[in-house]
Amino acid sequence: MARESMESRRQKREIVVKRDCKLCKDQIVIDYKQPDLLKKFMTERGKILSRRISGNCAKHQRELTTAIKRARVMLLVR
Repeated sequence: MARESMESRRQKREIVVKRDCKLCKDQIVIDYKQPDLLKKFMTERGKILSRRISGNCAKHQRELTTAIKRARVMLLVR
């Protein structure tokens, strides 16, 4: 009985939904001068959304974080 429950747990963990990166798909260039685009990947309090929540690939997540941080310094985004 316990063995069946462990196997079913493993199967549930292995099911992963593959989401495509929106930025890769639409070939959007990330720039710190686009506050409207950057705000889509931020919370109301100004924190950067994680990759898991936003659905970005690693490359675009890195670019996004640097762009948001630059925009914060320039006071384009709060």
